[in-house]
Amino acid sequence: MVTEMVVKEALTESMISAGAELTSRLDEAGLPLTASLWFYDSDANDWRFIIATPEVDSEGVRAAYGKVQSIIEKTPEDKSIPLKHITVVDPHDPTISVLRLAVRTGDGISRIRFSRNMINSTFIEDAYIYRLT
Repeated sequence: MVTEMVVKEALTESMISAGAELTSRLDEAGLPLTASLWFYDSDANDWRFIIATPEVDSEGVRAAYGKVQSIIEKTPEDKSIPLKHITVVDPHDPTISVLRLAVRTGDGISRIRFSRNMINSTFIEDAYIYRLT
């Protein structure tokens, strides 16, 4: 009998630090954030850094990515998250809306690990939340 085992990608300390750094830099640049978090996508076996901002609604997703990219370019490489690992969404994104039912933070930078939880029939494998308002 063949057994298939999928090993989950680890969320490293450098990723956690880079997420807090990027959240701080986005705040300093004046980009309004309603959510900032690492989210584990079990289908892709990969972590995504999700940013929810009303800029997506007002300016469009391309403009929001452009603002994030300009901030990343000013970040030291060892504290940066590559743009290919970032997802920019509007504040009403389904993943953000589901998480918001269970977790709310203030406007600061929190560090909340949210693992293996069910919210309204949606299973959240793993997330590391900096902001969720």
